[in-house]
Amino acid sequence: MAKALDHQVGGTHYQQMAIQPADYIMRNGLGFAEGCVIKYVSRWQSKGGVEDLRKARHFLEMLIELEVNPVETRPRSSVVEQNMLEAHVPMSGLRK
Repeated sequence: MAKALDHQVGGTHYQQMAIQPADYIMRNGLGFAEGCVIKYVSRWQSKGGVEDLRKARHFLEMLIELEVNPVETRPRSSVVEQNMLEAHVPMSGLRK
């Protein structure tokens, strides 16, 4: 069976790298924002140019902001329910 990283959808910019960002991110247990920084910085010259650097900067700023001013953490289900309540979305279809 082929590994998912052996096939790239939408280009070859990751396959040309010695270590693909997704492999590095998963093997090192990085979070979403950290992973995005790695992804955008790794590919900026071969795909998105300066716009990818701006995206990386956005995620770096997010990480700094969260480190300086931590947000209250709640179980994911309560966050989703609160967002649905604020958006006036009926919760009758939610699985428990």
